[in-house]
Amino acid sequence: MKVLVTGAGSLLIRHVVQLLAARGDDVRCVQRRAVAVPDGVEVLSADVRDADAVAAAMTECDAVIHGAARVGVTGTWNDFRTVNVEGTRTVLDAARGAGVSRVVYVSTPSVAHMGHSLVGEGAQPARTGRQGRAFYAESKALAEQLALAANNDALGVVAVRPHLVWGPGDTQLVGRIAAAAQRGRLPLIGGGRALVDTTYVDNAAEALVAALDAVAPGSVVAGRAYVVANGEPRPIRDLLLGICEAAGVSVRAVPIPAGLARLVGSVVERMWPRFSADEPPLTRFVAEQLATAHWFDLSDTFTDLAWRPQVRIDEGLRRLAAGPE
Repeated sequence: MKVLVTGAGSLLIRHVVQLLAARGDDVRCVQRRAVAVPDGVEVLSADVRDADAVAAAMTECDAVIHGAARVGVTGTWNDFRTVNVEGTRTVLDAARGAGVSRVVYVSTPSVAHMGHSLVGEGAQPARTGRQGRAFYAESKALAEQLALAANNDALGVVAVRPHLVWGPGDTQLVGRIAAAAQRGRLPLIGGGRALVDTTYVDNAAEALVAALDAVAPGSVVAGRAYVVANGEPRPIRDLLLGICEAAGVSVRAVPIPAGLARLVGSVVERMWPRFSADEPPLTRFVAEQLATAHWFDLSDTFTDLAWRPQVRIDEGLRRLAAGPE
């Protein structure tokens, strides 16, 4: 299979590229910046918002894994919209024009999060209406809706929502947690008691490849969304402290009542851009994520994708402590 992959600069998509190449797929990456890839993988320098470049990259491809995205909590709505929504539209248009038959859209469980706990739920419909305070989640929800609407008899599209992916070499989740701990600003909102599931990076990558194999036009997965996680919900305090210990960072956690954290987050997200271009230490959306439970019913994911996580959290923490291979 000839597979076009976008977003190979991220930890997760980099692992996906490695898996595809190792099993013998012909892999082509579209990437804005230089990225290390296995031998034999083609890399094209392009932006997913460039319709001509994406159409050219799609030539002769059979399938697409679209993982390129604007992430984080800083930036304008237009920054997130143009990359996450319009970039996805560009990829879908190019896929249709090239006769591609399979698309895996890499989404996030935050598309269904509206500030309340998600406890033992499957992949609920992506919901919009948070533009004023959660540009990433809002733009990813709009993009997922766009992707699934493109599913038809000739093009199978599936949305996969990996939840809180981490592992050795991670500069996002692990890097931010470690940096916050080093600054003495690791918040334990609501005491860190909320149960949260996460996904070890190898498991998430294998799930995306399984989705690629499953999403033939007309298949049971086509037109649907699936949450991917380890299936091991733990109190967020345990996860944060476990990651810090594995990363070799001493921890001085700061307990914050949930209501106060939401209030402080609202103030910080409005005021912070006036003083710094860096990401704020807290926003309302982040406070809600840290204060509410997030664990899922993965039964449809296991059955329909024929996938199960192979690396448990404790083993993942041991690998994290050992460092990148």
